Amino acid sequence: MEKQIPLRLSVLGHPQRLAVFRLLMRRYPDHVPAGEISAVLDIKASTLSSYLSALMQADLVSKTRAGTWLRYQVNMNTTRETLDALYLDCCRGRPDLCTSFQQSAASEERQMTDRKYNVLFICTGNSARSIFAEAILNSKGQDRFQVFSAGTTPHSSLNPIALEMLKSKGHDVSGLRSKNIEEFMGEDAPQFDFVFTVCDQAANEQCPTWDGQPISAHWGMPDPVKATGTDAEKSLAFHQAYGVLLHRLQGFAALPFDQLDRISLQGAVDEIAQISDLTSDLTSE
Repeated sequence: MEKQIPLRLSVLGHPQRLAVFRLLMRRYPDHVPAGEISAVLDIKASTLSSYLSALMQADLVSKTRAGTWLRYQVNMNTTRETLDALYLDCCRGRPDLCTSFQQSAASEERQMTDRKYNVLFICTGNSARSIFAEAILNSKGQDRFQVFSAGTTPHSSLNPIALEMLKSKGHDVSGLRSKNIEEFMGEDAPQFDFVFTVCDQAANEQCPTWDGQPISAHWGMPDPVKATGTDAEKSLAFHQAYGVLLHRLQGFAALPFDQLDRISLQGAVDEIAQISDLTSDLTSE
C-alpha cells in the first residue's frame, strides 16, 4: 500500500491522464470504448493507449473486451481505497479537516428541514429523455420529489413524438419546456439532492460543480430522437427509452432514503443504472 498510493497519485498528477480518469468517473458504471474517450478528449489513439496503460498499471482503471472493442471502466474499489488512505494518513481521520465545508453545511441544513428531494435530469437537447424522466418521477414520486430537467445544448422546443407519447400515457405536459442547464447554476437555483445524466454526451462533458455535493449518477441510454427507419421503428425507440426510465425511476422512488447512508444510496442509484429491460411491457404506465 505504501508504494501503491504514491504511484496512483503520480499517475493522476498528469493533466491528460487525470482528464481520462475524470471522464470515466463521470461515465461510471459504464464501460467506455477507447475510441469514444479519444474523440471526446481529442487525444490520439496511440497517446491514449499509453495513458490507459498507466491508469491500469496503477489499478485505477480496468479493461474488458466486447467482441473487437476494448472498453474501460474506473476501478471504484481502488479509487475508494486511495481516498480512504489520504483521509486516514494525511487527515488522520479527522472529518473537521477533510470534509467539504459545503457538504457539512448542506447536511446540517437538510437535517433541520423537512422538504422534498430536489432531482435534476440532464441530457444534451432536453427534448425527450430528460423530459421523460421529469414527467415520470413527478407522476410516480408520490409527491416526495421536486423534479427538474435541463439540457447542455437544449432545443428550442420539445420533441413532438415525446410529447404525444407522454400525453397518451396520461402525463400532464402543460408545464414541460426545454431548459438550459445554466438556469440551475445561479444563486437562486434549487439545491439538488440528486443529479442524473441520461445521455452519454452530457456525461462526457465537463460537469458544473453543484452546491451541496448532490449524489450523482449516469443513467445513459440511446437517444430516441436519432432513431431512423420507419415511423413504427422511430416510435418504438421512444417507447423503449420511456420504458427503461419508467423502470429505473420506479426503483429509485421505492428506495428507503431515510434508512440509507450516502455511500449506500450512491451504490443504489449506480445499480439502478444497469436496469435496461427493453422486453418489458413498454405500454404500461
